[in-house]
Order: sequence, then C-alpha cells, then structure tokens
Amino acid sequence: MQLVVGVAIVRGDRVLAARRSTGGWEFPGGKVEPGEDPANAAVREIAEELGCTIEVTGWLPGTVPIRAGLELRVATAQLVDGEPVPRSGDHDALRWLVTSSLDAVDWLGADRPFVVEIMTGRLPPGR
Repeated sequence: MQLVVGVAIVRGDRVLAARRSTGGWEFPGGKVEPGEDPANAAVREIAEELGCTIEVTGWLPGTVPIRAGLELRVATAQLVDGEPVPRSGDHDALRWLVTSSLDAVDWLGADRPFVVEIMTGRLPPGR
C-alpha cells in the first residue's frame, strides 16, 4: 500500500482547499516516496505544487483508501514562508475556507472523512 499525504494548511479559522484540474476539491499533497518520512513528503509536495513552505503541526486520525494500492493520510500544517499558488498543473484554483464551512465545495471522496474531522473541531493542537 502506498501512502499519499494530503495537507490541511490552517490559517486562523481557515483551511486551504485546492481544486484539481480534473475536478473536485482536495487537500493538496502527493505520494510518499519509498523511505521518505510522511511529514517530509508533505513539505516537499506543497513546495512543488504550491511554491510555499509549510511546517507540519499534526495529523488527523486514520487513513482512507483512494483506490487499489493507495491510501490517504492528512497532515495539518501552517505556512512558514510564501503564499500558495498553483504551480504544477495539478490544481487550477485555491480557496481559504472557514473551518465550519468546509462543505461549501465538492470534496473528493477520500478527503471527505477528514473534512468532517476538521468541521467538528478535531484539529490537533499546535495550529
């Protein structure tokens, strides 16, 4: 099973949502390379996809299957440097959504359980 990390970048009472170029909203991120620490993968993927630097502050509970051989785990993070801008072609829009209204966009299926965690106030400490 290959791990994919999504990143819920938190800014105050808002979380960043990224719209995939192929449709649907998600927490940006990507595949963890063999031998790579998941937190390091999250930092690397956000730098590649959004051109900014984050610090991982925690992990939402659980993993969710994406499709055969892939499972999603979501980190929480804060911006350390730069502003997120879609750079890789994976995303065509970004939105900062209030945590209580994350359901304002159509999330991809694998991300939805993590959206519920955030909306019910279950962000890890350190945000």
